[in-house]
Amino acid sequence: MRYLCLVYCAPEAFERMSEDERLTLDRDSLAYDRDLGQSGRFIHADALQSVATAITVRVRDKRISMTDGPFAETKEHLCGFILIEAIDQDEAVRLASGIPMAKYGSIEVRPIYTIPVR
Repeated sequence: MRYLCLVYCAPEAFERMSEDERLTLDRDSLAYDRDLGQSGRFIHADALQSVATAITVRVRDKRISMTDGPFAETKEHLCGFILIEAIDQDEAVRLASGIPMAKYGSIEVRPIYTIPVR
């Protein structure tokens, strides 16, 4: 079963890091992706740019509206994701706990919903 691991962190977590700490985190994250890939559990991962670059789009009554930034006011923002293959939720949680960003933020693990085609 596929699970999406949503990586959340407070923007300040990166601001407090030195350049060396950020590079180490990047290397550790890419290495973990490779480890997941070698075990057959990795599907795809990407980091996201700052929420300052985000635009929220809504359509109401056939009219499009756009606002800068994320929809919700939160302390932690979505900063990346990893799509994995896991036997069950327990394994997905175990794999998510190895994501290096878990040390700086939180990882939300959600099973992928397969839309039935009729």
